[in-house]
Amino acid sequence: MIRVLDEQQSYELLSTTTIGRVGFVHDGRVQILPVNFAVSGHHLLLRTAPDGLLAELTQEPVEVSFEVDYHDPLGSTAWSVLMHGALSRAPEEQAADIGARVHPWADGERILPLTFRMESIAGRSVRREQFRGKV
Repeated sequence: MIRVLDEQQSYELLSTTTIGRVGFVHDGRVQILPVNFAVSGHHLLLRTAPDGLLAELTQEPVEVSFEVDYHDPLGSTAWSVLMHGALSRAPEEQAADIGARVHPWADGERILPLTFRMESIAGRSVRREQFRGKV
């Protein structure tokens, strides 16, 4: 059974994880990159490599999608939260806070702080019905 989540429920689920995916179009192709993040109000805080694709993309603020999800195969449940908004380089005064709060798993220097401003957030959850028939 699929259930649409309201904004508050979606936001609460977003706050339970630190890994998501940024989706955008680059050179005419859809790209989706996994990132670590922290929630700060209606912003997500990220860090990236200064010579990577996200650094190139954010020389000017850019519209992107951001998605997080979770599934529990034993409990037969899953959820997904999708956001749209602007990804940009963080102001210099936020750099230290982002550096302290976001801990990228990827190798290399992820020292360029970014912010994602949520303009919309929507979520869905699903619970798989348990099979009750005879085998």
